[in-house]
Formats: sequence, structure tokens, C-alpha cells
Amino acid sequence: MQIDLSIFNPKARPLIGLDITSSSIKMVELSDAGKGIYCIERYVIEPLPRDAVVDGNIANLELVSETLGRAWKRLGSSTRNVALALPTAAVITKKIIVAAGLREQELELQVESEANQYIPFALEEVNLDFQVIGPAPSGPDEVELLIAASRKEKVEDRVACAEAAGLKPVVMDVESYAAQAAFELVETQLPDGGRDRLVAMVDIGANVMNVTVLRNDQSIYTREQAFGGGQLTQDIMRTYGMSVEEAETAKRNNALPENYEAELLRPFMDNLALEVSRALQFFFTSTQYSQIDHIVLSGGCAVIPGMDETVKTRTQVDTQIANPFVNMTTSSRIRPKQLLIDAPSLLVACGLALRRFDQ
Repeated sequence: MQIDLSIFNPKARPLIGLDITSSSIKMVELSDAGKGIYCIERYVIEPLPRDAVVDGNIANLELVSETLGRAWKRLGSSTRNVALALPTAAVITKKIIVAAGLREQELELQVESEANQYIPFALEEVNLDFQVIGPAPSGPDEVELLIAASRKEKVEDRVACAEAAGLKPVVMDVESYAAQAAFELVETQLPDGGRDRLVAMVDIGANVMNVTVLRNDQSIYTREQAFGGGQLTQDIMRTYGMSVEEAETAKRNNALPENYEAELLRPFMDNLALEVSRALQFFFTSTQYSQIDHIVLSGGCAVIPGMDETVKTRTQVDTQIANPFVNMTTSSRIRPKQLLIDAPSLLVACGLALRRFDQ
């Protein structure tokens, strides 16, 4: 099955950003409000049944496509074009230098021969794509390319889910790149737009915490730690005898007994702050840097009231919650208060929705 999905270049308009995580399906649709301003038209977060997606892999195609169909209905959009992303761990990326002025076909041959050397699978088993980044540091005779490769089945599983839900995949991106695209909107809210600053982007998912350190939009360090909001859900299930669904709902709607905050929530927040602090220590010991200027928290756990303060107190670093929608206009369908709560977990979906505006 040959899927002509370009990782880097959507040809179609308009577009829904579709983020499939281990706990939910998130969709975001943006439009152009003119004068370089975006408008958030609509978005939806639809919980996924447990174990439908495991470690970023789709374990149950039927459940995922059913949930996806439900999410799209709730979204209420007439747009069927979607931009999806692969988990960062499922994609091998590499920068290479090639001679400037090569034609598309020559570039493809060069990319294939390079890819052969470092991809541990047969080329017919992978989807391969590349993008010209710009002139190479070495001089004007060479250009820098970014190559991305992923096992075909990883791409095909996501495509199959979208198609089974009646949607049309037109872009396949990488989660870390999509998050970075949305992060550029968050960065403008930092002092001096975050210029020349070291910013740690900390995304706390259900099971994994991803830490990316950026300087002037360039990623200089990434690390993944096994820690996430799923631990708090497990604690709630154990303590109050709830199912996963009940625990998730109660957590989201603040419908838990009085002792919840002191006995479960506070210790979890302290643990999370400790994990962030630990991640920064790893960064300091494995690079030449010894300080971080800002921490930006994203993911479902970022919205816990006081989470930013807890992390700031533990790390002694200015900490804020990611909200890529701050400078956007909103359609009448959006409830601003709810968007404020959901924004930190919509970074990847927002970054994917932004692909609509690629030149």
C-alpha cells in the first residue's frame, strides 16, 4: 500500500490537527483571522478506552477509529482533511549535508543512499521524507537536509484509523516537531520573546514526561522519563475504589472527597516537581550548560491549580503554563474558560493544525 503522505508539505486546505495519545483523541481546527492572526474555530478532547493506544502504538484499530469518529462528530466540522503525527520515538531523523542546486530526483537518490547507512530496516519497510533546512554552515555550495524515516506499519495504522472514521490524512508529522511549532506561539509570551534564552519545554502525558530544551527555536537536548498523570489516576482508583473512567472523570471535574488534595494531589505535585528538577540535573550534567531561564509546562497535568508554582519553588526557575492560543481570536463556539483549562494538553494538535498555513 503506497501512501503519498508528505511529512513536510500539506497540499490541501483547510485542515484539522489530530493528536492520538494514549489517553485521548484531540482535534483542533484553526482559521486565518487576517493580519497574521489565527482564530481557533473549534476543538475537541475525546477520552480513549484504556489500552487502545499503548506506548504510542495503536493496539486496537477498531476502538481508536470509533472514538475518532465520535470526536469528529462532536467537533462539528465539515472538514475531513487531517494532519496526524507519529510518536517521536517511532521516527528516525538525521541532518545531512548535500551539494546545493540538486534537482528533486537527485536529492531523492542522495537521501536514499544516506538513509541506507543508518536506518536499521530495509528501505521498502519504511516511509522516507526529507526537507531542505537551508544553506549549510560550511558555505553556499552546500545545503542542509533533514531526513525523517519511520516503519511503514506505524504510518499505516494511523492512516487506517483516520480513514475508517471517514477522514482524509494529508500530512504525517512528528509529535515533537508539531509541539515545537505550537511552542513558537507560546515563546512570544516570554520576556524578549525568549530570545537567547534556554527554555525547557516539559510535556507531562499520561505515562511519559518529555523534556526538550530549546534555544532560539533550536532543540539542543531531549529526554524522556517514565512519569505521568496516569500515576495520579492509579492512586485515585486505589484509594476510592474507582474504575479508570470514573477516576479520570472525577479528576477532571474536581469531584473527589475532601482529603484528596492533602493525601493524593499534593504529594503527586511534589513528585512531579522533583521529576522536573531531576530532568534539569541530567541536562546540566550532560551538556555545557549550568542554568535554565524558563520552564514551560504542557500536557494534562499542567492545568492542576498551582502546578507552575510547585515546579518553580522546587527548581527555582521561572515556570509558566503553555497556552498557544493566547494571541488568537476565538469563534463563538469556544468557551474561553474551558479553553484555558484544556490549552496545555492541545500543543501537538495545535501544531498540527498550524500545518494548514505552511507555504
